[in-house]
Amino acid sequence: MSCGRVLIYGGKGALGSKCVSHFKSNGWWVASVSTKENPEADVNIIVDKCESPMSQEQKVLEGLKNALDGEKFDSIFCVAGGWIGGNAEKDLVKNCELMWQQSVNPSLISASVASKFLKEDGILSLTGAKAALDSTPGMLAYGISKAAVQFMAKSLSNEKSGLPKGALSVAILPTTLDTPMNRKWMPDADFSCWTPLEFVAELFLKWSNGQERPKNGTLLKLEMLHQNSQDILPPGTLTSERR
Repeated sequence: MSCGRVLIYGGKGALGSKCVSHFKSNGWWVASVSTKENPEADVNIIVDKCESPMSQEQKVLEGLKNALDGEKFDSIFCVAGGWIGGNAEKDLVKNCELMWQQSVNPSLISASVASKFLKEDGILSLTGAKAALDSTPGMLAYGISKAAVQFMAKSLSNEKSGLPKGALSVAILPTTLDTPMNRKWMPDADFSCWTPLEFVAELFLKWSNGQERPKNGTLLKLEMLHQNSQDILPPGTLTSERR
């Protein structure tokens, strides 16, 4: 018997893979939706981000219906995403299309899945970005897409959103996740200020086990604090500590 059922949308990315591993090691049944197979997951649904969102949605819904066989998810975590820089002078529309494919479409499909296959009082978590709380002129397409995701999470927390009764809709807002790709492209950065993937995976597991759940509609900023930091952070901020 599994502890529960969880969907990781983006389950082959850096954060998604860590989440799949963490839930599996704690006895959960895990489904992954991604552009590549994750061999650790119990079920894999492979999508092509270049296909239309409706085609992707249909494939995901049909695959999950067959895999769940009448069961439902306790939690759905959409951690799919990407990044691209640039302002309005060059390739703005092209960049927005890419960011929509990588961040917004997976969030939309995750919401659709939640409306049909999430348990009452279950969790839907999307992935925004702290940067999108403010203007992002140097990474305009990225900021637009993440702001859309964050708006979606807030809207889905409304009782008329179509999610199951008592469902929790939130978005995590990382500053910088400690991923191999981020380290590759920012080799001179202070990695100690980045949020470890393990921290996020454990946070998701706690929420799924009914522990330390945020308020419905929360946009939860993830920020690293050093052990001796005296920084005071506003409500809606979750800190992880690297010792």
